[in-house]
Amino acid sequence: MQLKKKNSIIDFVKQLFSDCSHLLFPHCCEGCGTDVLSTDAYLCARCLFELPKSGMIAWPSNLLERRLRGRFPFQAAAAGYYYRKEGLIQHLIYQLKYGGKREIGVFLGQLLGHELLKSHRFATVDALIPIPLNEKKLRKRGYNQAEAICEGIAQVWKKPIVTNLVGRTLNTTTQTKQTQMGRWTNVQKAFSLSDKIGAEYAHLLLVDDVITTGATIESCANELLKIPNVTISIMGVAFSGSH
Repeated sequence: MQLKKKNSIIDFVKQLFSDCSHLLFPHCCEGCGTDVLSTDAYLCARCLFELPKSGMIAWPSNLLERRLRGRFPFQAAAAGYYYRKEGLIQHLIYQLKYGGKREIGVFLGQLLGHELLKSHRFATVDALIPIPLNEKKLRKRGYNQAEAICEGIAQVWKKPIVTNLVGRTLNTTTQTKQTQMGRWTNVQKAFSLSDKIGAEYAHLLLVDDVITTGATIESCANELLKIPNVTISIMGVAFSGSH
Protein backbone atom coordinates (compact mmCIF):
# COMPACT_ATOMS: atom_id res chain seq x y z
CA MET A 1 0.00 0.00 0.00
CA GLN A 2 2.86 2.36 0.92
CA LEU A 3 4.65 1.51 -2.35
CA LYS A 4 1.51 2.30 -4.32
CA LYS A 5 1.17 5.64 -2.51
CA LYS A 6 4.85 6.42 -3.13
CA ASN A 7 4.47 5.69 -6.86
CA SER A 8 1.41 7.92 -7.02
CA ILE A 9 3.38 10.79 -5.46
CA ILE A 10 6.24 10.25 -7.95
CA ASP A 11 3.79 10.24 -10.87
CA PHE A 12 2.20 13.43 -9.56
CA VAL A 13 5.59 15.17 -9.24
CA LYS A 14 6.56 14.08 -12.76
CA GLN A 15 3.30 15.40 -14.19
CA LEU A 16 3.67 18.65 -12.25
CA PHE A 17 7.21 19.09 -13.56
CA SER A 18 6.04 18.35 -17.11
CA ASP A 19 3.19 20.87 -16.83
CA CYS A 20 5.50 23.58 -15.45
CA SER A 21 8.09 22.94 -18.17
CA HIS A 22 5.39 23.16 -20.83
CA LEU A 23 4.16 26.44 -19.35
CA LEU A 24 7.63 28.00 -19.19
CA PHE A 25 8.96 26.49 -22.44
CA PRO A 26 5.95 25.81 -24.69
CA HIS A 27 6.43 23.36 -27.54
CA CYS A 28 4.19 24.47 -30.41
CA CYS A 29 3.42 23.24 -33.92
CA GLU A 30 5.49 25.05 -36.56
CA GLY A 31 2.42 25.12 -38.78
CA CYS A 32 -0.59 26.27 -36.76
CA GLY A 33 0.89 27.07 -33.37
CA THR A 34 -1.08 24.54 -31.34
CA ASP A 35 0.62 22.98 -28.34
CA VAL A 36 -1.23 19.69 -28.80
CA LEU A 37 1.62 17.59 -30.18
CA SER A 38 4.28 15.20 -28.96
CA THR A 39 7.54 16.63 -27.65
CA ASP A 40 9.61 15.11 -30.47
CA ALA A 41 7.38 16.42 -33.28
CA TYR A 42 7.44 19.82 -34.98
CA LEU A 43 4.04 19.51 -36.61
CA CYS A 44 0.70 18.52 -35.14
CA ALA A 45 -1.25 15.65 -36.67
CA ARG A 46 -3.43 17.99 -38.75
CA CYS A 47 -0.52 19.97 -40.25
CA LEU A 48 1.40 16.76 -40.88
CA PHE A 49 -1.59 15.38 -42.79
CA GLU A 50 -1.86 18.58 -44.83
CA LEU A 51 1.75 18.57 -46.05
CA PRO A 52 1.79 18.46 -49.88
CA LYS A 53 3.18 14.94 -50.32
CA SER A 54 4.43 14.25 -53.83
CA GLY A 55 4.29 10.45 -53.92
CA MET A 56 7.51 10.52 -55.97
CA ILE A 57 9.44 8.09 -53.77
CA ALA A 58 7.19 5.29 -55.00
CA TRP A 59 6.58 6.79 -58.45
CA PRO A 60 8.98 6.01 -61.34
CA SER A 61 9.25 8.57 -64.15
CA ASN A 62 7.95 11.27 -61.81
CA LEU A 63 8.24 15.01 -62.51
CA LEU A 64 11.68 15.32 -60.95
CA GLU A 65 13.05 12.35 -62.85
CA ARG A 66 11.74 13.80 -66.09
CA ARG A 67 13.41 17.13 -65.28
CA LEU A 68 16.79 15.48 -64.62
CA ARG A 69 16.68 12.74 -67.26
CA GLY A 70 19.36 13.08 -69.92
CA ARG A 71 21.49 15.52 -67.91
CA PHE A 72 23.45 12.88 -65.98
CA PRO A 73 23.04 9.16 -65.26
CA PHE A 74 21.01 8.25 -62.18
CA GLN A 75 18.96 5.31 -60.98
CA ALA A 76 16.08 7.04 -59.19
CA ALA A 77 15.13 10.55 -58.11
CA ALA A 78 12.40 11.88 -55.84
CA ALA A 79 11.36 14.65 -53.49
CA GLY A 80 9.06 13.98 -50.57
CA TYR A 81 6.92 17.12 -50.94
CA TYR A 82 6.00 19.93 -53.29
CA TYR A 83 7.43 23.34 -52.46
CA ARG A 84 4.70 25.95 -52.66
CA LYS A 85 5.13 29.69 -52.23
CA GLU A 86 3.93 30.78 -48.78
CA GLY A 87 3.24 27.14 -47.94
CA LEU A 88 4.17 25.15 -44.85
CA ILE A 89 7.12 23.40 -46.49
CA GLN A 90 8.56 26.79 -47.46
CA HIS A 91 8.20 27.92 -43.84
CA LEU A 92 9.91 24.78 -42.50
CA ILE A 93 12.80 25.06 -44.97
CA TYR A 94 13.21 28.76 -44.14
CA GLN A 95 13.37 27.99 -40.41
CA LEU A 96 15.88 25.23 -41.11
CA LYS A 97 18.16 27.38 -43.26
CA TYR A 98 17.82 30.82 -41.72
CA GLY A 99 16.08 30.36 -38.36
CA GLY A 100 18.78 28.25 -36.74
CA LYS A 101 16.39 25.32 -36.29
CA ARG A 102 18.60 22.41 -37.32
CA GLU A 103 16.25 19.98 -35.59
CA ILE A 104 13.59 20.70 -38.24
CA GLY A 105 15.95 19.20 -40.81
CA VAL A 106 16.27 16.07 -38.70
CA PHE A 107 12.47 15.91 -38.38
CA LEU A 108 11.97 16.28 -42.14
CA GLY A 109 14.62 13.63 -42.72
CA GLN A 110 12.75 11.24 -40.44
CA LEU A 111 9.61 11.73 -42.53
CA LEU A 112 11.59 10.87 -45.67
CA GLY A 113 13.19 7.90 -43.93
CA HIS A 114 9.82 6.29 -43.23
CA GLU A 115 8.89 6.61 -46.92
CA LEU A 116 12.26 5.25 -48.07
CA LEU A 117 11.83 2.20 -45.84
CA LYS A 118 8.82 1.23 -47.94
CA SER A 119 10.37 1.96 -51.34
CA HIS A 120 11.90 -0.74 -53.52
CA ARG A 121 13.22 1.93 -55.90
CA PHE A 122 15.86 3.04 -53.39
CA ALA A 123 16.41 -0.31 -51.68
CA THR A 124 19.98 -0.80 -52.95
CA VAL A 125 21.29 2.56 -51.66
CA ASP A 126 24.49 2.04 -49.64
CA ALA A 127 25.13 5.53 -48.25
CA LEU A 128 23.72 9.05 -47.92
CA ILE A 129 25.65 12.01 -49.37
CA PRO A 130 24.51 15.46 -48.19
CA ILE A 131 25.08 18.26 -50.69
CA PRO A 132 28.12 20.14 -49.30
CA LEU A 133 27.66 23.71 -48.09
CA ASN A 134 30.25 26.36 -48.88
CA GLU A 135 32.50 27.41 -46.02
CA LYS A 136 31.13 30.94 -45.73
CA LYS A 137 27.53 29.73 -45.33
CA LEU A 138 28.62 26.90 -43.04
CA ARG A 139 30.33 29.32 -40.66
CA LYS A 140 27.35 31.69 -40.70
CA ARG A 141 24.69 28.99 -40.30
CA GLY A 142 26.67 26.72 -38.01
CA TYR A 143 25.55 23.54 -39.75
CA ASN A 144 24.79 22.05 -43.14
CA GLN A 145 21.02 21.65 -43.50
CA ALA A 146 21.47 18.70 -45.90
CA GLU A 147 23.49 16.87 -43.22
CA ALA A 148 20.68 17.46 -40.72
CA ILE A 149 18.20 15.95 -43.19
CA CYS A 150 20.52 12.97 -43.74
CA GLU A 151 20.77 12.51 -39.98
CA GLY A 152 16.99 12.21 -39.74
CA ILE A 153 16.84 9.79 -42.68
CA ALA A 154 19.56 7.62 -41.13
CA GLN A 155 17.77 7.46 -37.77
CA VAL A 156 14.89 5.67 -39.49
CA TRP A 157 16.50 4.13 -42.57
CA LYS A 158 19.78 2.73 -41.27
CA LYS A 159 22.26 4.00 -43.85
CA PRO A 160 25.68 5.59 -43.22
CA ILE A 161 26.21 9.29 -43.92
CA VAL A 162 29.36 10.04 -45.92
CA THR A 163 30.65 13.61 -46.02
CA ASN A 164 34.21 13.21 -47.28
CA LEU A 165 33.67 12.05 -50.88
CA VAL A 166 32.91 15.45 -52.38
CA GLY A 167 33.51 19.02 -51.24
CA ARG A 168 32.43 22.51 -52.16
CA THR A 169 35.26 24.41 -53.84
CA LEU A 170 33.44 27.64 -54.68
CA ASN A 171 31.46 29.97 -52.43
CA THR A 172 28.61 30.35 -54.90
CA THR A 173 25.97 33.03 -54.51
CA THR A 174 22.48 32.01 -53.42
CA GLN A 175 20.38 30.20 -56.03
CA THR A 176 17.08 31.67 -54.86
CA LYS A 177 16.83 34.63 -57.26
CA GLN A 178 18.82 33.17 -60.15
CA THR A 179 17.36 32.41 -63.56
CA GLN A 180 17.57 28.82 -64.77
CA MET A 181 20.68 29.61 -66.83
CA GLY A 182 22.08 31.63 -63.94
CA ARG A 183 21.63 28.70 -61.55
CA TRP A 184 23.43 26.36 -63.93
CA THR A 185 26.33 28.78 -64.48
CA ASN A 186 26.52 29.59 -60.77
CA VAL A 187 27.33 26.02 -59.71
CA GLN A 188 29.54 24.85 -62.55
CA LYS A 189 32.79 23.53 -61.03
CA ALA A 190 31.44 24.32 -57.56
CA PHE A 191 32.27 20.82 -56.33
CA SER A 192 35.37 18.64 -56.35
CA LEU A 193 35.87 14.98 -55.67
CA SER A 194 38.01 14.00 -52.70
CA ASP A 195 41.31 12.30 -53.43
CA LYS A 196 40.39 9.77 -50.71
CA ILE A 197 38.08 7.70 -52.87
CA GLY A 198 37.17 4.19 -51.87
CA ALA A 199 34.98 1.57 -53.49
CA GLU A 200 33.10 0.86 -50.27
CA TYR A 201 29.79 2.26 -51.51
CA ALA A 202 28.35 1.39 -54.92
CA HIS A 203 25.00 3.22 -54.76
CA LEU A 204 24.99 6.75 -53.35
CA LEU A 205 21.91 8.79 -52.47
CA LEU A 206 22.60 12.51 -52.97
CA VAL A 207 20.42 14.54 -50.57
CA ASP A 208 19.38 18.22 -50.66
CA ASP A 209 16.63 20.36 -49.14
CA VAL A 210 14.86 21.92 -52.15
CA ILE A 211 15.37 20.94 -55.78
CA THR A 212 14.32 23.52 -58.36
CA THR A 213 16.18 23.38 -61.67
CA GLY A 214 18.47 20.61 -60.45
CA ALA A 215 21.62 22.58 -61.31
CA THR A 216 23.28 22.03 -57.93
CA ILE A 217 22.39 18.34 -57.92
CA GLU A 218 23.70 17.93 -61.46
CA SER A 219 27.03 19.58 -60.70
CA CYS A 220 27.61 17.54 -57.54
CA ALA A 221 26.44 14.28 -59.13
CA ASN A 222 28.83 14.71 -62.06
CA GLU A 223 31.73 14.80 -59.60
CA LEU A 224 30.54 11.69 -57.77
CA LEU A 225 30.08 9.88 -61.07
CA LYS A 226 33.85 10.08 -61.57
CA ILE A 227 34.12 7.30 -58.98
CA PRO A 228 34.45 4.01 -60.90
CA ASN A 229 31.31 1.85 -61.03
CA VAL A 230 29.26 4.14 -58.79
CA THR A 231 25.48 4.60 -59.12
CA ILE A 232 23.73 7.83 -58.09
CA SER A 233 20.19 8.42 -56.89
CA ILE A 234 18.66 11.74 -55.83
CA MET A 235 16.51 12.75 -52.87
CA GLY A 236 15.13 16.16 -51.89
CA VAL A 237 12.78 17.21 -49.14
CA ALA A 238 10.85 19.29 -51.66
CA PHE A 239 10.56 19.92 -55.39
CA SER A 240 9.61 23.41 -56.53
CA GLY A 241 8.83 22.57 -60.14
CA SER A 242 5.33 22.79 -61.58
CA HIS A 243 2.94 19.93 -60.93
